[in-house]
Amino acid sequence: MTNSDFIIEPNIASQATELNPNYAIPTVFILVGIPLILVQPIVAGVVSIFGIFLAYQAATIRLIFTATDLEVYRSQQIFRTFPYQDWQNWQVFWFAFPVLFYFKEVKSIHFLPVLFDVQMLRTCLEKHLPNPRHQNL
Repeated sequence: MTNSDFIIEPNIASQATELNPNYAIPTVFILVGIPLILVQPIVAGVVSIFGIFLAYQAATIRLIFTATDLEVYRSQQIFRTFPYQDWQNWQVFWFAFPVLFYFKEVKSIHFLPVLFDVQMLRTCLEKHLPNPRHQNL
């Protein structure tokens, strides 16, 4: 899917950056589930189903960075908006293999699996939310 698949206001679309999906984490879960079948079939099923769930999320959810907000789209409809002015901190965990994106707003904390292009995620975060307290762990 591209930006043209989503309904975004024209003045925002020219400034918006959509993150491409990344299927690394779902693939790892699915592949780990395959050999587990021999040892623990139930655990293998749970791990594989979770991997399929994450792959579905990566295919249907989009993060779009606009000039003022992070917008979350699900199946081409806006699901949630996070204004940058409410953000206090953000981090992408585990530099070698990023798996978790954390950000804190004034009233809430959010954790998202990294189902998106992590380099573009970091670039957009640093562009829109330069924060001396953030770090890659």
